[in-house]
Amino acid sequence: MNPLLTSRALNRATLDRQLLLSRAELPVTDVVERVGGLQAQTPHTWYTGLWNRIEGFRAAEASALLESRALVRLALQRSTIHLVTARDCLAMRPLLQVVTERMTRSTFVRKLGDVDLAELAAYGRELVEAEPMTFAALGRALAERWPGEDPHALSQVVRWLVPLVQVPPRGLWGRSGPIAHTSAESWLGFEAPAMTPAELVTRYLRAFGPATVMDAQTWSGLTRLGEVVESMDLVRFRDEQGRTLYDLPDAERPSPEVPAPVRLMYDFDNLFLSHADRSRVITEAGFAALGGFMGTNVMPRVILVDGVTAGDWTVTRAGKVSTLGVHQWTPIKDLDAVAEEGLRLLEFLAPGDKHEISVFDGPSKS
Repeated sequence: MNPLLTSRALNRATLDRQLLLSRAELPVTDVVERVGGLQAQTPHTWYTGLWNRIEGFRAAEASALLESRALVRLALQRSTIHLVTARDCLAMRPLLQVVTERMTRSTFVRKLGDVDLAELAAYGRELVEAEPMTFAALGRALAERWPGEDPHALSQVVRWLVPLVQVPPRGLWGRSGPIAHTSAESWLGFEAPAMTPAELVTRYLRAFGPATVMDAQTWSGLTRLGEVVESMDLVRFRDEQGRTLYDLPDAERPSPEVPAPVRLMYDFDNLFLSHADRSRVITEAGFAALGGFMGTNVMPRVILVDGVTAGDWTVTRAGKVSTLGVHQWTPIKDLDAVAEEGLRLLEFLAPGDKHEISVFDGPSKS
């Protein structure tokens, strides 16, 4: 029988691989690759994700890497916007294109008439490589070529067929801009071999393992990874429900008794989005609290205490005073540790302000 890994053991292993047990002294690009990319459909909140993981992190450094094209933001895992390195962008996108294809075919291709998709892709690429374009502008330009067709559907089919990166100033620290796109190939100016499914699973396990096949599929959006996993040289465990967990033979798995520091997570952190069973980090009270956010178009910024969900945090600003609200989902024993981390976060987010902490009972939305 495969050795048992308790939920707490899985928690500590995952936190360790996500650099949440202790901040790393590594370059930003190394960290982004190590954690499997950061979900980044919001232009700026992912900077907090890097702050949580890198000792002495400076937002300006990551912003400069985005501007210099060492980092990019584009649709990858689960067809959502991720921050990845240039190399991972080119390597992952061909393998993950099928994830965007499923949604695009069912939602948008059926809205088009006899549009030749190869011609649409070629013309769309020509347009965005001539000048980065928003989807609205791209749709209008494509509709001039295919009058009577749905402009939004045309632009979204190009999004599927052509790897599109969001270009700065969108996403730069302290700045923003239109959500304009160009092709990854023209933006980066080099080629990289596509990742194989086994290489992608390896990257997943290094970032989120030990994990089940369903966990890997949840993170990537791919299906039929079972045969890929079974073909790999992996070690096997079982969880408390008897499910088979896979891991890399050389991966470290810390003791379940290793302490986990307070962490104030950003709203779309992949820690909460990359497993089919999220109970390794979300408690029963946490699942109940998260239900209050459903349908609000708001994702909570979760507080981790002892490695699991304990509340969410908000920031309000009045004049030159920034206040971090601690919304405890259940009573937090060590509020002092949460407050200390909250003040450090405010120093990162609003360095010129006066900083205060307020504590509330219950989620920020219910």
